Amino acid sequence: MFRIWGKLFKNNRLLRDMVYENSASSLNRTKKVFAGLHEFCMEFDLQEPIWLDKNIDEFKRVDKTRFYQDNFIESIEFDYLEIHVIEEDES
Repeated sequence: MFRIWGKLFKNNRLLRDMVYENSASSLNRTKKVFAGLHEFCMEFDLQEPIWLDKNIDEFKRVDKTRFYQDNFIESIEFDYLEIHVIEEDES
């Protein structure tokens, strides 16, 4: 089972969160991350953020990254969206 946690923060307070689960063995990890991010954006009524180099590097290092205003074209009503892989598929 692959699980990723999406959280919205404002003023260091958790506004909303959601866990996305995917057990499809036909999808690779990257596709599962993008599918999870898409589900978070649908649930939180957001446009999908743009992945900047700093997000890619951070996600590769620690399986977690934050999307700030710089990652969104429209203005956002929160400080950041954080995604964090909390469970990987068993190999």
